[in-house]
Amino acid sequence: MSILVLDNITKEYPNGIRAVDSVCLEINDQELLILVGPSGCGKTTTLRMIAGLEDPSSGSIYIDSERVNNRSPRERNIAMVFQNYALYPHMTVYDNLAFSLKMHHMDPAKIRLLVTETAQMLGIEDILHQKPRLLSGGQQQRVALGRAIVRRPQLFLFDEPLSNLDAHLRAKMRTELSRLHTRLEATMVYVTHDQIEAMSMGEKIAVMNKGKIQQVADPITIYDRPANKFVAGFFGNPPINFFEGELVSRDNNLFFATGDLLFPIPVARYAGLERFVNRQLVMGMRPENIVVGEGKKNGHCGLYVSSSVEVIEPMGCETIVYFSAGVHDFVARFEAHTEFIVNEQAKLFFSMEKSLLFDKETEQIIL
Repeated sequence: MSILVLDNITKEYPNGIRAVDSVCLEINDQELLILVGPSGCGKTTTLRMIAGLEDPSSGSIYIDSERVNNRSPRERNIAMVFQNYALYPHMTVYDNLAFSLKMHHMDPAKIRLLVTETAQMLGIEDILHQKPRLLSGGQQQRVALGRAIVRRPQLFLFDEPLSNLDAHLRAKMRTELSRLHTRLEATMVYVTHDQIEAMSMGEKIAVMNKGKIQQVADPITIYDRPANKFVAGFFGNPPINFFEGELVSRDNNLFFATGDLLFPIPVARYAGLERFVNRQLVMGMRPENIVVGEGKKNGHCGLYVSSSVEVIEPMGCETIVYFSAGVHDFVARFEAHTEFIVNEQAKLFFSMEKSLLFDKETEQIIL
């Protein structure tokens, strides 16, 4: 069992900067938690406190119900994979993998067995005699992973390990890391600023901003039911569209009013909304929920908006189009061969079933 609990962890530096602010998290045995957020949000500092490389200003860290605040990194039985790989340049791949085992005075025969098994698992058995400078970025990444795996630690920590790889190799390594997690049946905490990594790899995602945890949930919940405007805006490519306005009542029906547009709220979603009538709100509309065609006749609640085509981005598998409608600029996603012409008008249907509403002041979700 390897259960990690962060109980109200805070890190404040002498200059008064609070990098991590009262973080509470629980990572279950064999779980892969993705800690995601923008640069400077405190995620790497959190990871370093788990590893014992930073001391928390307050709060407690528990591994398998034991408080480890006063334990050294070596005593915590944790393996950490860094962004820069941190390989020993003067050692061969074999010696890099074996180094920590030799430091623990393990039997040489057992070391050979563990190194060989790990190298085979990662597909690097043919480069064991080479030194890091002769390896590609992907090979160096596998060696860094192997050095962590070979120790069979209680807990794996990853600090943006794929950020130095090109897009194609990064996608491949995401898949390999997910398979590795399943094979090792290990508990892992993975730090990234990349929303695609978070959505594709995470069983559970913890979203962080300005030192605080904003939401902890599975990827689908994070995307469909974000806790606040920040989370909604962080996930999605192209990003969600935001429209400022207010909730209004007309003939016992509810609408989101922005500029001269009245977006109808589906009746099934009225519950609890009445108290927000005449309040300043922000509506979030995902690009895929803006469509061309007769959306309303198919039973959908929404609004047709005549819009000017500004920019077209053919992506091969889809087409991204940027529009303007009065004072509003927005983006939509369509099937690959949907045809538009720049500067011409398009009639678009905004489907309101999956629209999101946020309180403008608190930025918390209300619908």
